[in-house]
Amino acid sequence: VQLQASGGGLVQAGGSLRLSCAASGRTFGMDALGWFRQAPGKEREFVAAISQYGTITQYADSVKGRFTISRDNAKKMVYLQMNSLKPEDTALYYCITVRGSGYREPIGSWGQGTQVTVSS
Repeated sequence: VQLQASGGGLVQAGGSLRLSCAASGRTFGMDALGWFRQAPGKEREFVAAISQYGTITQYADSVKGRFTISRDNAKKMVYLQMNSLKPEDTALYYCITVRGSGYREPIGSWGQGTQVTVSS
């Protein structure tokens, strides 16, 4: 599965953004998918993941209650709705296929990501 993230931008603290991830490939509906992010000078970290049919979601503690992951298998899309954004959410966001307990193990290539910048 090839994945391309988009939808990032500049937003004020407290604002919202919705990231999209477009997929190509025949196995899209068979894969769990996740969002990760990497801030300048920091390691890449897990943000959220969703099971292949969307029945199970996982979130990092830092985004619980603010971010929502969803998917539309018919459209081969994954989304990350981000509300109540904070400056510490500023990062390059990536979508990627995931596996393992809690769907936190990324597999495949990272792609270019989409930049989210939250101003205070």
